[in-house]
Amino acid sequence: MSHHKNKLSLLNRLRELGVRLNGIEDALEAPHSKDWEEAAVEREDEEVLERLGQSGQAEIARIKSALARLESGDYGICVKCGENISEKRLELLPDAAACVKCAGGQT
Repeated sequence: MSHHKNKLSLLNRLRELGVRLNGIEDALEAPHSKDWEEAAVEREDEEVLERLGQSGQAEIARIKSALARLESGDYGICVKCGENISEKRLELLPDAAACVKCAGGQT
């Protein structure tokens, strides 16, 4: 079975995340204002940006792992039980590493 569409989807998402994460890194490196209240708000914003960055980095890791499985021929096979992951699940979550059963029933 061909996973060309899924690969394109993964690569496009990786590109989108790269842009988003670069934006977050730029924002974190921006100079701080001198006003205490503004600085407190900026620190709060940084925490939000850092959390977004971490979730984005986790998604990037999942996507890279899925691309590696595509290269090795293991894509679409559950990493936990070895059963095939349904085409429907892979269409919804191209970076899925586990079947619905092993992922706890999530689609």
